[in-house]
Amino acid sequence: MSGWDISSSGVEFVTSLVADAMDDVAKDVKAYGTDVESAATSAGTISGPYCGSAPTGAIGAALAIFVEKTAGDVLYLGARAAKSVNGAREATAYYLAGDLEMAAQAEHKALGAPKVDLPGQGGKGKDGGAR
Repeated sequence: MSGWDISSSGVEFVTSLVADAMDDVAKDVKAYGTDVESAATSAGTISGPYCGSAPTGAIGAALAIFVEKTAGDVLYLGARAAKSVNGAREATAYYLAGDLEMAAQAEHKALGAPKVDLPGQGGKGKDGGAR
């Protein structure tokens, strides 16, 4: 660890760029949800005329399944980026304070996979195991 030579301004610059990118991704994910919902509705069905709201067709159902199966991966992207940014900032703060052991621990902790809990999954993470 004594080989570290960290520029705190460089870390802040890079992590701020990542934070900006994370904001852009969050906007894209929100638009993705709206767009998928619109696509599912617009896909229609192969049934004839109907009264009330349109039934879900095969394409709409497939899109719903796709979103359900990929939701954990989408949430993981944000969680991974946030954990990396926070870990880099924490390790840098310890480094600047002269505590290289705590800096190394913060770095190691940040390298671990984040836990992602999906809404409605009863506290189960990305891998499906109980948390």
